Amino acid sequence: MQPDLELVAVRRDESFKVWSHGYPYRTVRWHFHPEYEIHLIVATTGKVFVGDHISSFVPGNLVMVGPNLPHNWVSDVPEGETVERRNLVVQFGPEFVAHCMESFPEWRQVEALLAASRRGVSFGAQTSAAIQPLFIELLNARGLRRIVLFMSMLEVLVSAQDSELLASPAYQTDPSGFAATRINHALSYIGKNLSSDLRESDLAQLAGQSVSAFSRYFRRHTGMPFVQYVNRMRINLACQMLMDDELSVTDICYKVGFNNLSNFNRQFLLAKGMSPSKFRRYQHLNDASRDASDEAAARGDGVANAPAIVPAVQKRGRVRISAGAYRAT
Repeated sequence: MQPDLELVAVRRDESFKVWSHGYPYRTVRWHFHPEYEIHLIVATTGKVFVGDHISSFVPGNLVMVGPNLPHNWVSDVPEGETVERRNLVVQFGPEFVAHCMESFPEWRQVEALLAASRRGVSFGAQTSAAIQPLFIELLNARGLRRIVLFMSMLEVLVSAQDSELLASPAYQTDPSGFAATRINHALSYIGKNLSSDLRESDLAQLAGQSVSAFSRYFRRHTGMPFVQYVNRMRINLACQMLMDDELSVTDICYKVGFNNLSNFNRQFLLAKGMSPSKFRRYQHLNDASRDASDEAAARGDGVANAPAIVPAVQKRGRVRISAGAYRAT
């Protein structure tokens, strides 16, 4: 059975995603994603599937899975019954890992754990007990506290003496093969053609399904109807464009695939709680605060011994500190 692709959305103002869900839930199926995942079961028993590994789980089951490794937890819950909170989840992407590797030499200690997670790593009761309070606090943590808790969790996992690899050495993940499944092919097509006229009937034909079957499968996979999903993707693209003043709001409306301005404004307000023009004004306010800070620094305003602001330059798609930009005073 081919696994489904889970679309993990990490907020722009956060480095990783932490959340919980109950049972049944739409992600409780055989699936994969490019992100690393730390998964803790807090309620129910059942079967855990990781790659070609199958075993039983109980509350306290703690597993870390690597990028594109298919996995699933199926609980022994009678039909019709629901569980409010079954598991806790942390997900973080390869780019975040790469940035940490580049920024913190100490992060090298995590490399072995990350490599092992590509087969799935299960941890024993002792490590699970140490992780759970950190996990619970992390659910509601904000700001730097999130980073502290996340790093503390990794420190516990790196030092664990009760870990076990799950998938066999011969098991190889093949995300290119997974992406060839019908729904994932459709999602990829949507992402590449947002500015085009996207019709559910055309995507159903692309997936080789009837419209009704495709509609049910799409909603089960993404958690939302086809039109709502396409609108959300278009709004996300519009937000990126609104951060630049090169295009007017009207131009952006048509470039992201909306066919009239009033519908674009309505959908943007629904998704973001503000109009596109107000979103852009907030970005200008953010830019203005930076400019005002630069001007104050040039005048010598501010508290003595305050931190220096070192200008950065963009080079080959990465932000680097400009050479000679800072000098001691």
